[in-house]
Amino acid sequence: MNFKEQLSGYPILEIVAKAAAELNVEAYVIGGFVRDLILKRDSKDIDIVSIGSGIELAELVASQLGPDVFVSIYKSFGTAQIRQGDLEIEFVGARKESYRADSRKPAVEDGTLADDQNRRDFTINAMGISLKKGIFGDLIDPFDGVKDLKKKIIRTPLAPDITFSDDPLRMMRAIRFASQLNFDIEADTFDAIVKMKDRISIVSAERISDELNKIILSKTPSYGFKLLFHSGLLAIIFPEMIELQGVENIEGKGHKDNFYHTLQVLDNVSQHTEDLWLRWAAILHDIAKPATKKFDKKIGWSFHNHEEVGARMVPVIFRRMKLPLNEKMRFVKKLVRLHLRPIVLSKEDITDSAMRRLLVEAGEDIEALMKLCRADITSKNPEKVKKYISNFDLVEQKLKDLEERDKLRNFQPVITGEMIMQTFGLKPAKEVGVIKEIVREAILEGIIPNEYEAAFAFMVEEGRKMGFSVQ
Repeated sequence: MNFKEQLSGYPILEIVAKAAAELNVEAYVIGGFVRDLILKRDSKDIDIVSIGSGIELAELVASQLGPDVFVSIYKSFGTAQIRQGDLEIEFVGARKESYRADSRKPAVEDGTLADDQNRRDFTINAMGISLKKGIFGDLIDPFDGVKDLKKKIIRTPLAPDITFSDDPLRMMRAIRFASQLNFDIEADTFDAIVKMKDRISIVSAERISDELNKIILSKTPSYGFKLLFHSGLLAIIFPEMIELQGVENIEGKGHKDNFYHTLQVLDNVSQHTEDLWLRWAAILHDIAKPATKKFDKKIGWSFHNHEEVGARMVPVIFRRMKLPLNEKMRFVKKLVRLHLRPIVLSKEDITDSAMRRLLVEAGEDIEALMKLCRADITSKNPEKVKKYISNFDLVEQKLKDLEERDKLRNFQPVITGEMIMQTFGLKPAKEVGVIKEIVREAILEGIIPNEYEAAFAFMVEEGRKMGFSVQ
């Protein structure tokens, strides 16, 4: 099988081939680029294996591309990287690796192409394409990767116990590729993941979260999570999510399985957004239900205040998983805390006051919140879903009308504490906060518009009621 014609769309590979010939070394394109070329998927990352120094080959390629091309060299890893337009080309010398049982850091030595292909994670990532003159474009596929692509199978090139023992992160990667490509994991390979799941504990939280995020960003992320669940990996890397699974029955009354409900919400929201952090909000929106679950003989099961408890759990989970603790975490926390509010409004008579308060609290994230809430409608009763969606349409229209009229998004009271103190000649005191809160409530209740003149006049009147006079 030859891919010379397909490689013609990447002129950089002709330059790599020429440079390799000058150095009298063999060079191959290998890994994910080859896989995606066969699958006809766009790929911006090209891995080059040289039977010799990858760094030396990268430096010669860069010199032939021009004086402005920079080579990033990582001597400790024996790799080098060049950026060419929107392509990222990484060079490495062929190598073979051996691992200790307690480490993911291998002992590395120079090797052949076969050695390099043996150390690859899966058959579909172990294929190479020659850049050598005379056989340029020829496929080297020692483990039947093309066959596995056609069968849609994830399989390790060597015995899976060896592959996963060498690098336990590959267990996560197997599930990630299955989720991204909608492939099955070959039975022996999956059995090895189940058997060796505990070895994931030697992998850093950052590396695990990186793979988990890629699973979350796949088209149907629930598939990846189900594989994580059934393999036993999820219980190790995300125990809070495991707690959601299962249904408890007392006196014939049961609640829904919140694990599978969460996966459905995640899939629902993923149909409408590729925002990783909105997808994380879907994952965590009910995370506190196990902690807040109670049974009452009259009303059955309840999860009172699970949105507030869940919001407090978000930074704890993010910190342990080494996820960002910045505005992205705060976004997820906000949506978890607010996710019931639009649902409640859709069931009740909608008041302007309640709408204003939701707009103020959600701010710029109101659209994301509404996407999450729509995704949270997972009833098996189609009439019930239809009714909720119709009510949500009314809520969203009401929010839109209020926002256009009252300009409440990113609401900040037009009257500040400094204004109150200056107007009445006051020093910092409890009364200043009381007046400020009265003005804020008046705006939210629609008693006065969110405008300076009306708010100032209202403040003066409220101050006079409290015995203060304008200075």
